Amino acid sequence: MSSLSERPKNISIFPKPLKAKFPPLRKGASVNFTPQQIQQYREQGYTTLPGFFDNREVAAMQAELARLQRDGLLRNVATEGDGKTKSQTAQNLQICPLSPKSEFFRALPFCPKVVAAVRECLGDPVQQQLDQIFLKPAGHGAGTSWHQDNAYFGIADPTQGVGMWVAMHDATVANGTMQVIPGVYREALKHTRDDGSDHHVRCYPHEEKAVPVEIRAGGALFFNYGVPHCTKANTTDKPRAGLALHFLRAGITTRPGQAPQGPILTGPNASDGTKEWGVKVAGTWEQQVTRLLANRE
Repeated sequence: MSSLSERPKNISIFPKPLKAKFPPLRKGASVNFTPQQIQQYREQGYTTLPGFFDNREVAAMQAELARLQRDGLLRNVATEGDGKTKSQTAQNLQICPLSPKSEFFRALPFCPKVVAAVRECLGDPVQQQLDQIFLKPAGHGAGTSWHQDNAYFGIADPTQGVGMWVAMHDATVANGTMQVIPGVYREALKHTRDDGSDHHVRCYPHEEKAVPVEIRAGGALFFNYGVPHCTKANTTDKPRAGLALHFLRAGITTRPGQAPQGPILTGPNASDGTKEWGVKVAGTWEQQVTRLLANRE
């Protein structure tokens, strides 16, 4: 990796945060990274695709999240600071893994633009490792502490895994959007148990270097497994949720207990979902979006 001091002048490692007033969503979603985005991902470990999912898809995601809430499938992982006692004031609601609980989200990793973007980050073959949602309720939504995903997954080269974080609502500094620290992804930071969560770990990076990623609902953040990242508290009057999917090169060895739970998406052993779910899932994303929107009406 080239030194950060040698980065091209047209890429800022500490870009100014976006204002909370977002431009209109594009119609349709690009599956192509620009050369600048690819370079940013290679050098800094992350990049974004605004408008990756369109308005219909976002509305369907939100409808399915509401269904998961009604069914009581999200649980509060925030604690009173002892790592055990459930917090009575702060809420960090999580569902993980997600696919077993949702036919809708089960179809999402097979979506062609998702596969194309992940392949651009990792090459072939790729496999889904994990999926989850974090919901930060209005007023008392708790953040998720700084960590590197590879502290959980334990692969030898963190660039062989990529997280795709999708804003399910407009994500701003005010409501605790994702923050990342660019350019340090090859350094394995020391992690300890997070006393603010009932199961997470955390690290203590140089937080003054953090870059908030403000992005409209439907936008996606891609970052490799070594990028330190966190979210902050949501003290606004509206909820904010983030969908996180993790992918890695198929065949990569992980830490025991962290083997991929999802299908192989590309390459000679690619699955259409039948092996994992008993029915073909590939190619059903648009059908699932239409179903959710019809049920909402």
